[in-house]
Amino acid sequence: MSVTAATGFAAGGLACGIKPDRQLDLAVVTAVAGTVGAAVFTTNQAAAAPVTVSKDNLAAGPSVRAVVLNSGCANAGTGDDGIAAADTTVAAVAANVGCAPEDVLVCSTGGIGKSLEVDKVVGGVATLIPQLAASSAAGRAAAEAIMTTDTVPKEAALQKGGFTVGGMAKGAGMVRPDMATMLVVVTTDAVVQAAELDTALRAAVADSFHALNIDGCPSTNDTVILLASGSSGVTPTREELTSAVTQVCWDLANQLAADAEGASRVVTVEVVGAVDRATARRAGRLVTDSALVRSAFFGGDPNWGRLLGALGATDVAFDPNEFGVAYNGIAVAEDGREVAHDAAALHRAIAAGDFTVTMTIGRGSGAARVLTTDLTPEYVNFNAEYS
Repeated sequence: MSVTAATGFAAGGLACGIKPDRQLDLAVVTAVAGTVGAAVFTTNQAAAAPVTVSKDNLAAGPSVRAVVLNSGCANAGTGDDGIAAADTTVAAVAANVGCAPEDVLVCSTGGIGKSLEVDKVVGGVATLIPQLAASSAAGRAAAEAIMTTDTVPKEAALQKGGFTVGGMAKGAGMVRPDMATMLVVVTTDAVVQAAELDTALRAAVADSFHALNIDGCPSTNDTVILLASGSSGVTPTREELTSAVTQVCWDLANQLAADAEGASRVVTVEVVGAVDRATARRAGRLVTDSALVRSAFFGGDPNWGRLLGALGATDVAFDPNEFGVAYNGIAVAEDGREVAHDAAALHRAIAAGDFTVTMTIGRGSGAARVLTTDLTPEYVNFNAEYS
């Protein structure tokens, strides 16, 4: 199960008519009274109306009783009409759940610049909410209803120390740290105070979704929500909660990468030897911005010089004489120079599919990992045609 794995939550999805051909396009997740929430939102300056409304509702207090999400229309670039549509959606959910509007968060995904057909959403909410369930099938329907260019629904769950964390995500393009193009709802039945929940979420996002870099373009609607119902009665330590939430978010981030538009392989770039973790993460992000580097990944070409050149073109301070690269554990460069290696074995290792690149940039203790994909002709073709 995914978003319904933790106790205290119900979910579901249906077709309300935003998408053609009766495709699922509306999802709702509800939570028991007493549930608290935290969220991380896009840093895009053109943030969509639902982001604005959700921020305002969370600012009013941490209580969250429902999250409503639609696909097929981002409700972005819609001005005051977009805010009104998001507010109307929130009010409809609140009326059907029996809670205050401030206890509802709203998310949208799809094409930018189109007005949301809010009457269809309101009608769909009234039909869907009485049908919500805590089953895995209901969770899967919700995960399917938030898909846009995704080819598969994305779900994850983990049981640990008497409490459960589960989640669902959507996203396949416009993926760049801070944030990535995604809608994510993560739930837990742990007993957590709102401030600790926010801390755990931000730490988890930093090591998962913020480590995902596909095409350098953060979207207008990106939202990651974490809800805690307390239904398990278990109060984990801060470390236990953060670890569990991070594991679920990392799982979902890997699924986002695997389903990235046009991608044929997922590449994990591990950066070690930096002065600190933040520097390591920045180095990984900037190197994976390089079209040359990601083209080499597509060809399965262990051209470590492209990594060196890409890092050298950034403002990250490092000593080229301490630079090293290994592909799937096979070293090809150390201390700024190529080293002897079994080229045939290396080609076999990285030609098979997904692989890991370890990049040493110094002698420090800072380390981080970044997820990316190869740059393929299919990616270019897809994004030249999709609108």
